Amino acid sequence: MSYTHLIREHYPKLTKSEKKVADFILSAQDKVIYSTISDVKKNTGVGDATIIRFCQKLGFSGFSDLKIEIAKENFNHHEATDQTVNFADVVSKRLVDAVLATQQLINIEHVEAAVKLVTEAQHIYIFGVGSSGNTSTDLEGMFLRAGVQSKAVIDPHFQAQVASLLTKDDLVIAFSLSGKTKDTHDSVTIAKQNQAKIISITNYLLSPIAQQGDVVLQTAIEEFLNGGSLAGKVSQLYICDVLVNGYERANQVDTLKLKETVLRSILDKSLD
Repeated sequence: MSYTHLIREHYPKLTKSEKKVADFILSAQDKVIYSTISDVKKNTGVGDATIIRFCQKLGFSGFSDLKIEIAKENFNHHEATDQTVNFADVVSKRLVDAVLATQQLINIEHVEAAVKLVTEAQHIYIFGVGSSGNTSTDLEGMFLRAGVQSKAVIDPHFQAQVASLLTKDDLVIAFSLSGKTKDTHDSVTIAKQNQAKIISITNYLLSPIAQQGDVVLQTAIEEFLNGGSLAGKVSQLYICDVLVNGYERANQVDTLKLKETVLRSILDKSLD
């Protein structure tokens, strides 16, 4: 039974406050999976206990359990649709859609502001964990090929240590698709307290990590059940490439000369 049918079946037996939660979830539909209990409280005016009690009346242990069920239903719907199409075409379409969706969210003024922060920074550190940590390492390499020294820090403990030593002349670039990754948020908070500049790269402009940013560059791929997907990484990498190209253009970087220098440095690393 779908979660919508489950809610409607139990609706007559819900209290007035619980019905507010039910109405919100039915109106928000699958967007609920990206909401927190605080979001539900803000939109319904009820307390934590009411939300948890509502979920338990539906047979779930709590709000997270309900969100997982909604995500599974949404995932199964897309999987069933994808079965009728060549799977290779499905994969390519997801990746193309990821780039196009991210492109639509590009704010050139924000990109230019981010480029200015990169140009002026004394030290640049890139924070991310999990899949976003891998993207952090990718951006470090992309910056290096543009002549920019930066350091990807993907261990939360090292992030906190680095953040504690930053100054107003330093820059942190923080990756989190959800904008709610606790380890990254904690490290960014420390950096912010030390007056370091922050570029947040995330899906949600109102997310905690976005709120810490001096500049926010927006990605487009929502993930919950399918965390760490290639489409999410492609969205992040597209933003990385835009940022690096923006830096090269603004600073008139001789990319051909740099590429030659890098190539000559690694030529002897190849086997004959």
